[in-house]
Amino acid sequence: MPKINRDGVQIYYEVHGSGPPLILTHGYSSTSEMWQGQVEALAKQHKLVLWDMRGHGRSDYPADAGAYSEALTIADIAALLDAIGTERAIVGGLSLGGYMSLAFYRAHPERVRALLIIDTGPGFRKDDARDAWNKRALDTAERFEREGLAMLKSASHERAMVSHRDASGLARAARGMLTQRDARVMGVLPEIKVPALIVVGADDAPFLAASDYMAAKIPGARKVVIPAAGHAVNIDQPQAFIDAVLPFLDGLPHAARQG
Repeated sequence: MPKINRDGVQIYYEVHGSGPPLILTHGYSSTSEMWQGQVEALAKQHKLVLWDMRGHGRSDYPADAGAYSEALTIADIAALLDAIGTERAIVGGLSLGGYMSLAFYRAHPERVRALLIIDTGPGFRKDDARDAWNKRALDTAERFEREGLAMLKSASHERAMVSHRDASGLARAARGMLTQRDARVMGVLPEIKVPALIVVGADDAPFLAASDYMAAKIPGARKVVIPAAGHAVNIDQPQAFIDAVLPFLDGLPHAARQG
């Protein structure tokens, strides 16, 4: 069970297959297990890296609230790429994982060969919309503190069956990683210079407009809407998801696919 040590915080990861590196980040309160249905297909041609964000799954749940932030999550992704010995990778994720992938591009554009953004929003330009999002995130943290992991049993499909040791990390991650402070990620969208695929479930109503926005703002981005799928599009429609992603990966310029 490989882990990297990030200033005393152990981050769990796993590597499947070989080829051009592809790192995928799960959504908030999910884990790397959410990608298990895609491992076989994606690892045939790629070195697939899956991991658990801090406070989630098999990674550590540091007690210090300051150990959870967007900046630290970006640094974790960079450290994982270092750990597998690659300078650049295809970087992607779902929901919070997709947002962190965009934030990683903003911080380290030279380390990103392509972006795979799934059921994700790029943040908020207006303060009132960001404040409403942050209130929901803080409410989520309080619910995890009150109800513990039982709260996940009524959550969406990809989270109802996940495995966490306790809810403390999820509460701190909601406060430090799920909340947002500015529109810097939105601002970088027109500057993205790598191929980008945006995937969204047709029934994922809160993220349809965000997906349209990203497809319009990211130069040359492609967008696929998958019917009969909600927020966990890769779980709701695993074959349709793979059918959308593999042509994108296979069509990347040869130089952009080497690890």
